[in-house]
Amino acid sequence: MSQFIQIHMLTSFPPSNLNRDNLGRPKSARVGGTDRLRISSQSLKRAWRTSDLFQSALADHLGTRTKRLGIEAYKALVEGGVKEKDAREWGKTIAGQFGALKKKEGGDKNADLEIEQLVHVSPEERNSINQLVASLIAEKRAPEGAELNLLRAASEAADIALFGRMLAAHKQHNVEAACQVAHAISVHPVVIEDDYFTAVDDLNQDSADAGAAHIGETGFSAALFYSYICINKDLLVENLGGDQALAEKTIRALTEAAAKIPPTGKQNSFASRAYASYVLVEKGEEQPRSLSGAFLKAIDKREEKDFGEAAVRAITEHRTRFDTVFDTGTAPDRYEINVLTGEGSFQQLMNFAADE
Repeated sequence: MSQFIQIHMLTSFPPSNLNRDNLGRPKSARVGGTDRLRISSQSLKRAWRTSDLFQSALADHLGTRTKRLGIEAYKALVEGGVKEKDAREWGKTIAGQFGALKKKEGGDKNADLEIEQLVHVSPEERNSINQLVASLIAEKRAPEGAELNLLRAASEAADIALFGRMLAAHKQHNVEAACQVAHAISVHPVVIEDDYFTAVDDLNQDSADAGAAHIGETGFSAALFYSYICINKDLLVENLGGDQALAEKTIRALTEAAAKIPPTGKQNSFASRAYASYVLVEKGEEQPRSLSGAFLKAIDKREEKDFGEAAVRAITEHRTRFDTVFDTGTAPDRYEINVLTGEGSFQQLMNFAADE
């Protein structure tokens, strides 16, 4: 049986627009018959993966998501003295190992050097590309044969091991994600409001037009969110080539990022930065389950004065009922912190999650 690490969080955000839909308004979902605010898992994962915290904790063990491998190789070859025509063909050959290339179109002269699909490339794979480019420059020849086997199965890229990757053209190098992230939802109903704003021209001295130089509006809302993460630790270790220490380091970094790093949407306008106010970590071999059902009935302001306390109580009661009804005699190990009551230690919680 695999060991599963489940992270349940409650995070309160002030007025914000962290994750926008196609109209620029906060994303939402209909849950339990009421409208809730929503933050997509894609938005959460990108915020964590690209954060300074995550990058610092896992330096040299992070991949790069890009379509531009061919452009990078082409530019390096040209700078190394390779003829432009040869550099372009060799760059296309190198990029083509990672997926089908775009067709040249419009005015972008480098479009045919780009890969159609975003590729999550590991540090080892980028190093292999760099080494191959250096050899081609030194030996003044085209790439050939086994040296074009640039893709790697096992990887030291923690983000690829966590979140997986899909290569349509090279399925044998796909990586199954060891981490699943749910869309965060508000635990109570929300109303998305509109912020009408103006900007004034500093050089306008009211001599001709005292009106605003710009008028706009943006949607926003405030909410307490429930978030859920599930990590298959055994699969994570496997994805990392058996490196147990790196897996534990990765779990620690993810736990900290998830509790501290919000999505970046409209942060300059709202400064809606927040830490999780409640975190529960569960570890065990039982099949994982979300506790989102605790909020199928939205917390109602007519019934509860404190949404935070009510949400923690709902999670605790829902978890206890799961334990009772699905009793297998092997309840998971647990550790929790609660900022609302000042209980627990976040350092100990990270140690617990990472088995340190």
